[in-house]
Amino acid sequence: MTPAAAFVAPVIEWAYLVPVLVVLGAGVVGVLVEAFVPDRARRVVQVVLALAALAGALTSIVLLWPDVLAQNGVRVLGGALVVDPFGLAVQGIVVVLALLATLVIADRTSTKQDAFAPTAAAVPGSAYEDLARRRGLEQTEVFPLVLFAVGGMMIFPATGDLLTMFVALEVLSLPLYVLTALARRRRLLSQEASFKYFLLGAFASAIFIFGVALVYGFAGSVRLADVRGALLEGGGLDGMTGLVLLGLVMVLTGLLFKVGAAPFHSWTPDVYQGAPTPVTGFMAACTKAAAFGALLRVLYVVGQALPADLQEKLVIALWVVAILTMIVGTVIGVIQTDMKRLLAYSSIAHAGFLVVALVGFGELSGFGVRALLFYLLAYGLATVGAFAVVTLVRERVPQPVVVPAEAELATVGAVSGAGTGGSAGPSSTSPDGGVVLGEATHLTEWAGLGKRSPWLAGAFALFLLSMAGIPLTAGFIAKFTAFQSAVAVGAWPLALIGVLASAVAVFFYVRVIVLMFFTPSPRAAAEGTSEAPSDAAEVAGPDLGTTGGTAGPGSAVAALASRVTVVRSEGFTTIAITICVIGVILLGVLPSSVLDLAFEAAKFRP
Repeated sequence: MTPAAAFVAPVIEWAYLVPVLVVLGAGVVGVLVEAFVPDRARRVVQVVLALAALAGALTSIVLLWPDVLAQNGVRVLGGALVVDPFGLAVQGIVVVLALLATLVIADRTSTKQDAFAPTAAAVPGSAYEDLARRRGLEQTEVFPLVLFAVGGMMIFPATGDLLTMFVALEVLSLPLYVLTALARRRRLLSQEASFKYFLLGAFASAIFIFGVALVYGFAGSVRLADVRGALLEGGGLDGMTGLVLLGLVMVLTGLLFKVGAAPFHSWTPDVYQGAPTPVTGFMAACTKAAAFGALLRVLYVVGQALPADLQEKLVIALWVVAILTMIVGTVIGVIQTDMKRLLAYSSIAHAGFLVVALVGFGELSGFGVRALLFYLLAYGLATVGAFAVVTLVRERVPQPVVVPAEAELATVGAVSGAGTGGSAGPSSTSPDGGVVLGEATHLTEWAGLGKRSPWLAGAFALFLLSMAGIPLTAGFIAKFTAFQSAVAVGAWPLALIGVLASAVAVFFYVRVIVLMFFTPSPRAAAEGTSEAPSDAAEVAGPDLGTTGGTAGPGSAVAALASRVTVVRSEGFTTIAITICVIGVILLGVLPSSVLDLAFEAAKFRP
C-alpha cells in the first residue's frame, strides 16, 4: 500500500468551530481592510466589521447550545478543542463582554477624537506625532487586534491539550501588549505599562510552557484527557506523580498571572493605569473570563485525578492564593487615589473571590462552576460599564485668562493661542470652553459629579455597589454563590475571610460615591485661587507651552486651573453603559434563569 493510499483525511466538525472562525476570520479581513480600503472609509468599515463579527459569533453560540448540551460536548480537531457546555458558556460570556467593550473602544468624542494615538510608532512628544494628530490620523488597526485577542480568548477555555492552550494564551496576549501602548495621552506611561506587561507576561508564559514539559514528562502526552487517564490508571512514570503536581502548579502559575491573582498581580495596577481606558475595561473583563475558564478546565480535568495527598496540597495552595489575593486587593485598594488604580486593585480582590469558588474542584458538584460562570458575567458587566464611565469624565484646562499689563498684551495673546491649540487640536474644546485633556482619574476630580451629570454618576455608583456586593445587584448574587460553593465543601473559613474582605472593600467604593454626590464640586475652587490637581498639571504642560509654567513677577497671564467635564460622544459608550446597567440590575433582581443556565454549563468533557 502506497503512503498516499494509507493517508486518511481528518474529519473536522466545522459547525462547532463557527464562533471562533467568525471572529478570527474577521480579524484577517480587518488586516486586509487596512491595506486596501481608503482612509476616509476605513474606520467605518472596521467598526461595522468588528461589531458584526462579534454579533455573529454570539448568534452561532446560541444556535450551538442545544446540540452541545444534548451531546455533552464534542471533540474537534482531533481533541485539540473540546466544545462542551462549559467551554461554550465561557465563550458566550467573553463575546458578550467583548461586544460591549468594542462599543466603548469605537466611540469618539464630539470633536472626533478616540482614545488611541494617531500613530503608534511615533516618538511621544515629537513633531511627527503632533503633525499626525493635527491631520486627524486614526489608528484603526485597533479593531483587528481586538478581534485576534477575542479569538484567542475563545479558544483558551475550550482547549483539550496544554499545547493548544499555550498557543491560545499567546494569541490573546500579544494583541493586548500592543493595545496597551496605544494611549492617546500620557504616551510614556502607556508605553511603560506595555513594556511591563510584555516582560512579565513573557516570564509567565515561560513558566507555563515549562510546566507543560513536566506534565508531558510524566504522562507522555499534553492532552488533558491522556494526563487524566495516566493519573487514574497509573499509566505515567512510576513513583513520579510529584512531577505532574509540580508541572500542574507551574501551569496554574501562568494562568493565575493572567487573572491578576496575588502574588502574580504586580503588573495589574500599572497596566490598568497606563493602557487606554477602553482597552483597560476590555482586558479586565474578557481576559479574566477566558483565563478563569482555562484555569477551571485544568483543575476539573487534571486536578480531580490527582491522588488524595497531592490534591490536598493543591487545595492548600489555592487557599493561600485566594486569601493573599483578597487581602492585597482590598487593603492596598483602600489607599489608592487614582480611579484606574483603584479599579485595578478591585479587580485583584475579585480574582480572589473567584478563586474561592475553585477550592471545591475535587467535588463532583457543579456549584463551584455555576458560581464562577455567574460571577464572571456579573463582574464583567460592572467592569466594562465602570471603565466606560471613566472614559467620559475628562480633565479640562480653561482658556487662559489675559490680564492687561504693561506692554505684554500682544505677546500674551500669541502664547495663549498656541497653548489652546496644543495636541488636542483646534476643535478639542469642551462645551463650556477650554481644552479637553485625558480622563480625570484622580479621586478628588470626581467631587460633585453627581450634581453635574446625575445619570452618569448614578450608573457609576450602581457599578461600584455591584462590585461591593450590595443586595439587589448582580455582585451580591455572584459573591453569595461563590461563598456558598466554598461552604458546601467545608471551606467556611475561606468564605468568612471573603466576607470580611468584601466589607473592607465597601469602604473605597462608598468613598467614591460620597465624593460624587455629597462633596462640593471643585469648580468654585478652580475659579478662585486654588491650585490645579497634580495630574492635570502634568498633562497640561506639553499642551499649553509656556503658559503651563509658573507666572513670574509682572506676568500678564493668570494661573490656569484644571477643571473636570463630561464630554459628549458619538453614543456608543452610552449604549454600552445602558446595557451594563440593565444587566447588573436584572442579574441582581432576577438571577434564577442565568443561574440555571450556568448550572447546565457545569459539564466537562475530558
